[in-house]
Amino acid sequence: MKKKIVVVGAGFAGISFIQKIDFSLYDVTLIDKLNHHQFQPLFYQVASSQIEPSSISFPIRNIFRKIKNLHIIMSEVLQVNSEENKLICDYGTLSYDILVLALGGKTQFYNNKSIESQAFTLKSTYDAIRIRNHILELFEEINRDKNIKKAANFNFVIVGGGATGVETAGAFAEIKKFILPKDFKEIPYDKIKIYLIEGGKSCLGNMSLKAQKYSEIYLKKLGVEIIYNELVTDYKEDIVYLKSGSKIPSKTLIWAAGITANQLKGFQEEQYSGGNRLICNRNNLVTGETNIYALGDMCYMKTPKYPKGHPQVANVAINQAKNLAKNLNKLSLNKQLKDFEYKDLGSMATIGKNKAVVDFSFIQLKGYIAWLIWMFLHLMLILSVRNKLVIFINWAWNYFKNDSSLRLILKSKK
Repeated sequence: MKKKIVVVGAGFAGISFIQKIDFSLYDVTLIDKLNHHQFQPLFYQVASSQIEPSSISFPIRNIFRKIKNLHIIMSEVLQVNSEENKLICDYGTLSYDILVLALGGKTQFYNNKSIESQAFTLKSTYDAIRIRNHILELFEEINRDKNIKKAANFNFVIVGGGATGVETAGAFAEIKKFILPKDFKEIPYDKIKIYLIEGGKSCLGNMSLKAQKYSEIYLKKLGVEIIYNELVTDYKEDIVYLKSGSKIPSKTLIWAAGITANQLKGFQEEQYSGGNRLICNRNNLVTGETNIYALGDMCYMKTPKYPKGHPQVANVAINQAKNLAKNLNKLSLNKQLKDFEYKDLGSMATIGKNKAVVDFSFIQLKGYIAWLIWMFLHLMLILSVRNKLVIFINWAWNYFKNDSSLRLILKSKK
């Protein structure tokens, strides 16, 4: 009788694991609280009305339509009972022989409840739609009432100078410059300010000095005001409070400043490291467990190359998932397992049209060539041919027309 593997989470890690596991050896169940996979690197383009949510959201059942013996359950997992090999879900319980946890991460607010309750985040398609609706409604409000003079309506604050923050700031700056003036001709666009606040001394701190330098140049050319070595301490009544004592009035605070792993009840405190990540060995086996594995953002794995754990990025999740699936295939056949070793292929970020930075191990690029590479590699990661084509057409249209027709406010009146 085949052993039962339960995979929790249909992100990059969960999808990659299922694509590599041998279904002739195992009975596999995939469980997720959503019915679709989300392509997180392009959330900011949904938020800035450059592409539609459906372009980066992929129904799980459609992805695995050709795998007849994969069981898919839409449900939220609440707790792990490792003694009985059971998951407690919102619909009941689910048993397993092997458990693979790939729940990803969520925004880190550093225990600041005020910011957590009011700031926008970019960790889901729904988050991106909320931001898009908010931005468009804000401009409709300004357009409707010409007497609005509050700076809070015109200031957009993005916290975090990583790839998400930089790309979001660049996208909003291009909207301000090229797109919204066509829709709202009477709004004083010179009043609109986009702030990017970074706690360190530079943006894209995990990339090369060249990438840091040119990302700053590109952002400033687009009119983004960058504030370095500064922390946001509070956000209330449309005021962003900074550690230095400064204040920025704003109705729009987008928090892109950190990540922490999603947690499940059932594990002991000593099984966690910083950032709520489960401590794992080189085969992704959770410490203290015999049949529970953690992947991607949930996994804290120390290696000689990464003594403080791996970066919480998609490539790590994908490669850990592939290695684990191959190891479980070998385990069933009593073959020797392979320890995980991550090879960093590079980092990249785009700041707008013809503006990007790319770090490979052998070369660093900027500008138009880097932008083309960024587009090509992201298109290759998109799951379906149809979605690749839709996104490419949208990008091409935006490139030649400096416009998109995707500025729809979609929300319930309730």
